[in-house]
Amino acid sequence: MITSTRRVSPDKSEVRISFSLQDTSGKHTPVPPCVSLRESVQVYKEHCRMAREFHQVKHEIAVLEDRKRKLLAELVEDEQVAVEIARLEEEFLRLTEENRNLVTVHNERTQQLERLCLPNQTRQDSS
Repeated sequence: MITSTRRVSPDKSEVRISFSLQDTSGKHTPVPPCVSLRESVQVYKEHCRMAREFHQVKHEIAVLEDRKRKLLAELVEDEQVAVEIARLEEEFLRLTEENRNLVTVHNERTQQLERLCLPNQTRQDSS
């Protein structure tokens, strides 16, 4: 708890201000102004305005941090999808090449079979 006593002007009475840097209640309750002192009311109003701004900025920070967390989660998911796409593209290329090789082998074997069957057919036809 910090307490300060100050005389605003020589002809005015002392003003005592106390505040704590630790919030034990969970709520901030501003010290009411000394209504007889215009400066005290002005300081109070300024404090209230700054407190509203502080809470607004705090809320905006929380919203932005939540958005950041969601974007990071999306980024991780997108990276996983990109890895999966790359794996599937690689598998597609490998299977395309394997298919091409199998078609080539099939055509070669078909031609071989035709060549082998042709002499047998001529033998059977001549008998």
